[in-house]
Amino acid sequence: MPELCRFLGIVIYMYYRDHAPPHFHAEYAEFEITVEIETGVVTGKFPRRALNLVMEWYSLHKAELAADWSLAQSKQPLKTIDPLE
Repeated sequence: MPELCRFLGIVIYMYYRDHAPPHFHAEYAEFEITVEIETGVVTGKFPRRALNLVMEWYSLHKAELAADWSLAQSKQPLKTIDPLE
């Protein structure tokens, strides 16, 4: 599970050759969500504050996430993405 980013206790990652639709995973403490890259649809449970931070980060890095998804599908090294500041 290649880690793309880590900020404020939140870890963002993708799996190689994961199932469609394109998405990323986020973990915070015992919580985990997936976020669809094209639509922003969230599956799973996260504390509200942490979810808001992930969605803010997602909105800033959507193009980079899509590029990493393409790399992951061909098992190429993923590029890290800047954390939320």
